[in-house]
Parts: sequence; structure tokens; C-alpha cells
Amino acid sequence: MEVSGTVISVRDLVKDYPGPAGRVAAVRGIDLDVDAGEFVAVVGRSGSGKTTLLNMLAGIDQPTSGEIRVAGQRIDELRGSRLAAWRGRTIGLVFQFFQLLPTLTVAENVILPMDLCRTVPPRRRRGLALQLLDRVGIAEQADKLPATLSGGQQQRAAIARALANRAPVLLADEPTGNLDSATSESVLGLFAELAADGNTVVMVTHERDLSGYATRQVTLADGLIRADVRACAEPGGRS
Repeated sequence: MEVSGTVISVRDLVKDYPGPAGRVAAVRGIDLDVDAGEFVAVVGRSGSGKTTLLNMLAGIDQPTSGEIRVAGQRIDELRGSRLAAWRGRTIGLVFQFFQLLPTLTVAENVILPMDLCRTVPPRRRRGLALQLLDRVGIAEQADKLPATLSGGQQQRAAIARALANRAPVLLADEPTGNLDSATSESVLGLFAELAADGNTVVMVTHERDLSGYATRQVTLADGLIRADVRACAEPGGRS
């Protein structure tokens, strides 16, 4: 699925949660556009609203009000099986703790989204999984169980799984939070390469020094965008 132009468009996005003293605003009227091939780092302290924003972009959480369009689809109006089918085709999710199934091999973990969404013919699934594992640099780990891999290798496997259905948008929630600094730089470099290849990457992170990787840094505080800075030069990564 190839998408060009503006891939993510958010208008007047609000998310409230009930609290002991009344409604608490986690996101307070955000406007945001993200183009194809951008690598956007969303940064902010805990409680700033960044994970809430990411979850709404993925359709995991519904907004209280406002509009979200991703790859041309108004997702705040989708529910149930329609939303799940859209997410399977459009969104690749990467988490801090990898979320690989421990009883499946690395290749089987990558094949699983293809089995669930049926976007790839059965006879082609393993071949595509091996191509994706090669793309992220761990093809030789294909038939091993996740527990035998390092943290960095497991995160690369999780990224390959996120790419399994050719999703144009990758959403990553603290993907380097469980990795050492050298491995973190390697994963950030991989995201930069994927964005350069046309994927749209939005990553929530506490990290502040993302120069050379992200094409853009959006800073959230108290549920609002406080800064939106684009890189001065094309990122190339340092890995």
C-alpha cells in the first residue's frame, strides 16, 4: 500500500478521561499534519499526552472530539471489524517491550499479521518474512525463538513484523526505552532508513537528541503542541 502527500491529518483533537475531580484533558485541541516519508519524533514528559495521541492515530483509543485522517481514511468514525481491518492494512505498531510471541519463531512472528489479515497469499508469506528480516538485518535469526535473541534483535524482529502487511505508517511507542544506547542508535538509524524509503514513521520517545535521525520533532506538554521543529538537513543516521 503506497501513500503519498499528507498521510496523517489531525484537526482539533481532544481526549478527556474521567477523574476524581471531573474530566481530565490528556489531549487538548491538537492540529497536526504528517507527510509521507517523514520520521516524526513526538517528545514530552510523562503525562504530556504523547502516548494518548499515538493510540488515537492507531485507532486503539477513540477521541472525545476532533477528526483523524490516516492514509485518506477518517478513522475516528470507524468501529469494530472495520477499524480492525483498516489497522491491519495501514498501521504497523512497534512497542517498547517487543510483544513477540515466545512460542513462535522469529519468522513465524513476522508471518502472523499476514495470517490474520490475509493480505499476502499463504505460499508467499515465509519468503516475504525472510525478506523483511533481511531488511532489518537479522535474517539469520529467522528460525530461532525470541528469547534467544538480544534486545536489539528482538526489536528489529518487531519492526519486521510491523512491516509485514506493507503498512505505510509505522507507529512506535518508546521503541528504544528498553535498549542500551548503542542499540538505540541502531534502531533509530533503521527507522530513518525506512522513512527514506517512503514509510511514514511517528515515534513517541523521551529521548531528546534525535539529530541525524528524525526529520521532525514535535514537543507536547499538557496535551498541547509546544514546538514543532523540522530538521535542517536530510537525516542519514549514524549506524
